[in-house]
Amino acid sequence: MNKTIAVFFGGRSTEHDISIITAIGSVIKPLELTKKYNVVPVYISKSGKWFSDEKLKDISLYRSDAIDDFCAKSKPLSVIFDGGMVFRKAGLKNKDVRIDIAFPAMHGAYGEDGSLMGLFRMAGIPFVGLDMQASVVAMDKVLSKQVAQVNGIPTPKYVSFSKTDFEANRDVAIKKVTDNLKFPQFVKPPHLGSSIGITKVSNVDELMNAIEVAAYYDNEILVEESIENLIEVTVPIMGNKILQTSLVERPLASGEKFFDFDTKYIGSGGKKGGGKKGAQGYSELPAKISKTLYDQSLTTAQDVYKAIGCEGISRVDLLIDSKSEIVYFNEINPLPGDLYLHNWRASGVSSVDLVSRLVELAEERFARNQKIETTFSSSFLKQF
Repeated sequence: MNKTIAVFFGGRSTEHDISIITAIGSVIKPLELTKKYNVVPVYISKSGKWFSDEKLKDISLYRSDAIDDFCAKSKPLSVIFDGGMVFRKAGLKNKDVRIDIAFPAMHGAYGEDGSLMGLFRMAGIPFVGLDMQASVVAMDKVLSKQVAQVNGIPTPKYVSFSKTDFEANRDVAIKKVTDNLKFPQFVKPPHLGSSIGITKVSNVDELMNAIEVAAYYDNEILVEESIENLIEVTVPIMGNKILQTSLVERPLASGEKFFDFDTKYIGSGGKKGGGKKGAQGYSELPAKISKTLYDQSLTTAQDVYKAIGCEGISRVDLLIDSKSEIVYFNEINPLPGDLYLHNWRASGVSSVDLVSRLVELAEERFARNQKIETTFSSSFLKQF
């Protein structure tokens, strides 16, 4: 009998729309092609309600206001924790669906930041991707840099401060940045992905405006000093204790334009240009860099993956100073958009093989964790 896999997507995140594309095109379709699983779509609306229906597998539902009409007319799922996770669809006759494995495809807050992973852990079911602890670290750009530094992995110079501190005394925050970092700089909301809210700045006025933008999306602000002689590369990795790397890829942006949201997902890679969307349309694969830098990129990416405690899948973004030949850790993406299928495919791993392997890794970790004792018997309560 086929196991039931629930694919979670959407959510209360600025990356809601990207999540839909990842789930339908890169997870649900390949899982169904394996013929080994009963695939249940779980769409989480922007208001946080959960829905499940076969219609949610059709991308055309999301291209207009049709999804809002669907949610308004449909009854949300009830979730029951009964030695696992059970979905109950209300109707004339309640229909229960027991979930065997969870496949989260939710980018950003309330998804890949560890929120869903904690829920799956409490339910006691296997789930694809990073565990809760690693997800929390990976989705915090400041915390992940601190972990990298402790493990001897170079990172760009940076400062960080809270939105509260910035609003209390803006001059102090600006002075902290200018005293420690040179221009140009990158200002980021440290808990977001998809390059949302990131701004490159060259002077104090731009810095002030960029901090206000980042503060709109996050309660923390991260400011990084730009790496000179920059080569930007990214390395997809999957595995638990034994790692498999894909190809080192170099995203290409024209002129001084950095790889922002529009460049990744819209830009010249859209349909009008006749090319592929996002990184797939304009990147070097594999990156045309020296063998020394290529090998060092693979090593650094794996070092980061291990230091943060990643399992399942992630994509590590690196920055290279081509003159000093130093490879810096920039950030790690716990759930790469579209799972970076184009890169894995170029490495000889099909989309079907990729999702199948990720499910195997989830079950492998679950089986390993099941051997850990989680209860302790004592006479403590007898004294009360």
